[in-house]
Amino acid sequence: MKKLEIIIKPEKLESLKTILEGCKVNGLMISNVMGYGNQKGYTQMYRGTKYNVNLLPKVKVETVVPKDLADQIIDAVVEEINTGNYGDGKIFVYDVQDVVRIRTGERGREAL
Repeated sequence: MKKLEIIIKPEKLESLKTILEGCKVNGLMISNVMGYGNQKGYTQMYRGTKYNVNLLPKVKVETVVPKDLADQIIDAVVEEINTGNYGDGKIFVYDVQDVVRIRTGERGREAL
């Protein structure tokens, strides 16, 4: 199993949810986060004063999927979410050794 941690612009969340639903992902967690990468923020003028805004709003979507489905999701996200501009986001991929459904005690793929 793989854990996908997908960091994207907030306006791309609905597109990402559509991709995940199309791939039959059973569950996900969504968090509002702030940060920066290569973009390093931007400079904004407010009432004649320059402000450096270096923490940008992002959305983090986490899901655990079977190993064979992870590459399909990654390819679909890169194809659909990509604008070619800085700040499109990143996907972090982690190996998951096991998962346990607390209610039933099911383990592994059955617990997803």
